Amino acid sequence: MAEVRLFMIDLSKIENIYLYNGYTDLRKSIDGLVIIINDDFDISELKNKIFIFCNKGKDRLKIIEKDGTGFWLYQRRLSFGKFRWPRYKNGKLLIEKRQLLWLLEGLDVEQKYAHKEVNFISAY
Repeated sequence: MAEVRLFMIDLSKIENIYLYNGYTDLRKSIDGLVIIINDDFDISELKNKIFIFCNKGKDRLKIIEKDGTGFWLYQRRLSFGKFRWPRYKNGKLLIEKRQLLWLLEGLDVEQKYAHKEVNFISAY
């Protein structure tokens, strides 16, 4: 099975990916974004998860990842175009790894015609 990598993030070790609803003032530093995350999670629960924030113009993303020694902050800014940031009512949206890749490619995270991911427990 091919290893899925995104920038410096090793997605094979990531258990959950969360998109934060609405738009975030991305002038916030890593500490400001971690404060937002701490409203939903205990600091001890953050390992192997990534948290993604989008600005109002939908042309910038910030991604927070916690490893064993601290936090990583990744930033993506588009020169042209916008991210297809989903609209949803909940405070955060749990997505799959392939949905993250779709988002970064300029696609909706909800692809109507994509095959559903299947996890097999046993094979015949």
